[in-house]
Amino acid sequence: MLVLALPGAADLAAGLASRLHCEHAELQLHHFPDGETGVRIDAPVKGRCVVLAGSLDQPDGKTLPLIFAADAARELGARQVGLVAPYLAYMRQDKRFQPGEAVTSRSYARLLSASLDFLVTVDPHLHRIHSLDEIYTLRTQVVPAAPMIARWLRSHVEVPWLIGPDQESEQWVAEVARLSGAPWTVLAKTRRGDRNVGVRLASRERWPGRTPVLLDDIISTGHTMLAATRLLIKAGLGAPLCIAVHALLDSDAQRELLAAGVTRVVSCDTVVHPTNAIRMASLLARAVRQLRAATEPAP
Repeated sequence: MLVLALPGAADLAAGLASRLHCEHAELQLHHFPDGETGVRIDAPVKGRCVVLAGSLDQPDGKTLPLIFAADAARELGARQVGLVAPYLAYMRQDKRFQPGEAVTSRSYARLLSASLDFLVTVDPHLHRIHSLDEIYTLRTQVVPAAPMIARWLRSHVEVPWLIGPDQESEQWVAEVARLSGAPWTVLAKTRRGDRNVGVRLASRERWPGRTPVLLDDIISTGHTMLAATRLLIKAGLGAPLCIAVHALLDSDAQRELLAAGVTRVVSCDTVVHPTNAIRMASLLARAVRQLRAATEPAP
């Protein structure tokens, strides 16, 4: 097996290779003056399972090198070509919200499925699409972040109360609560725009003396978490800790959350971010082993 790091993913590739007991190398890119990109693989791939590793945040600049690398590996004799993308892009546009819009989740799935044998990712944003198999035609494995989040909580928060900022977050909050033995609830959210949301306590249930922990799969603009933080503090329920599976927020959003009263922002290392504290490499490596075995071509 060979793990190839996509741009910015050297640490992820090294962590996977260490657990898979195999070599790793970085994909070499050259940017031409006309805006095109050249791709080169500097390690032998013939007869090997090549695992491309890299999160697909900021995906437009990463996807073409990924496709070029997958094609090159196959042309150079790779036995299998897979992808470990802890964050999988283009999952939120899962319907045509406005007339004429592209349903990009399906388009992106067709693009990746045509070039790869298998895909490993962490908690993709599944809402109206209930399984990756609905849109991806290659073998996929979703690695849940809940076990590692629950382990982190048991080590760092003595008596947590898990709170989802909206109904969509219930699937993650409920599982982390089950694994950590903590009570949980979700808030009711009203979205008025990308940066304008309102939330309210949907339940009369309160857990005084516990640390409120806001948990969601993605924090991007931070406005949902910001509204939830202000609600909890105003209701006298305490300053929350915020946890994201995927941290897509910029430094301004993080500062705004801390200024509003959030005690700390913590994330899984699915996207490289200063808040990374929850490590996923061991579970990702296990999924690679399983999918490699399942997709191994017949001799």
